[in-house]
Amino acid sequence: MKTVSVALLLVVALLVVPAQAERIKDITSVAGVRENQLIGYGLVVGLDGTGDKTSQTQFTAQSLKSMLAQLGVVIPPGVNPKPKNVAAVMISANLPPFAKPGQSIDITVSSLGNAKSLRGGTLLMAPLKGADGNVYAIAQGNLVVGGLGVEGSDGSKVTVNVPSVGRIPNGATVERAVPNPFARSNKLVLNLHTADFTTAHRVVKAINALIGEGTAKALDGASVEVRAPSDPSQKVGFLSILENVTLEPGEAPARVVINSRTGTIVIGAHVRVMPAAVAHGTLVVTISEETAVSQPAPFARVGSTEVVPQSNVQVTQEDARMFLFKPGVSLNDIVQAVNQVGAAPGDLVAILEALKEAGALRAELIVI
Repeated sequence: MKTVSVALLLVVALLVVPAQAERIKDITSVAGVRENQLIGYGLVVGLDGTGDKTSQTQFTAQSLKSMLAQLGVVIPPGVNPKPKNVAAVMISANLPPFAKPGQSIDITVSSLGNAKSLRGGTLLMAPLKGADGNVYAIAQGNLVVGGLGVEGSDGSKVTVNVPSVGRIPNGATVERAVPNPFARSNKLVLNLHTADFTTAHRVVKAINALIGEGTAKALDGASVEVRAPSDPSQKVGFLSILENVTLEPGEAPARVVINSRTGTIVIGAHVRVMPAAVAHGTLVVTISEETAVSQPAPFARVGSTEVVPQSNVQVTQEDARMFLFKPGVSLNDIVQAVNQVGAAPGDLVAILEALKEAGALRAELIVI
């Protein structure tokens, strides 16, 4: 009977799709269902003379000696191998949620020493550990390197992309599953990607309207707790219903975001400006250096030819035009006013900062 009711709820959830609505799965994530980062250390062999210079990277030689000792090859004390086809690398990977032993994951291999390129190399078996120190995967395989580096005998070289980093698709095998609280609790917590009290309230209303009153409750502006079946199989079906529920998210707060590196400016739709008059001009100072030659008069017995520097300073100031903001002007009014005076992105940043200091900008000014 429970299976039939879950199926009916799923049909209803798929049929009720309001216009301009977002699915819960697109604006939230389930607490505990997340990736886990893995990291490891290993050796890449088979390089065409582009490996580490072991005279400068002692850890590569030490790692090679330790690996050979485990394989029964003993290098006499005091002898340091100096191969050019070996490179020490760091290995990183993301362990997906619910990954089981035997499954494969992609890995990224990055040079740790001074290797010039990892192209053509093979990663030897290396363990990948989590933050708790346990081994969760074993990595090994042939690298796929998108970069290319070529160097001539005279020191000239050409590098395309980054040849010291490569990837191995399905290069690691999962050996241990990460404990997950998903199947152990009769409650689910949905975390909003962007914290917003309005959106959290609407998520609760949408779930309660579909499943039943009291099913969901907001913990804060970023999390919603939902009662769920204890049986894992029923919980999966229940969550498939929840993630397809649609609702109208709350509108973003009034913000102006400025990227100081690229000059990109994004103005939110709810940005308002209080009454203010703005005048913005540009002062350009140009200094140019020229060299003149001073020579003595013809047939003069005294004097010599001299090089005399000359500096030219020119100051140009454009006519500043003033524009007036009326009470509560919108984003469209701001853009039109700035375009009329021909302000560049840098000028617009200065205008917005001045409006914020004057208390006329009703928005949060964020510089990234």
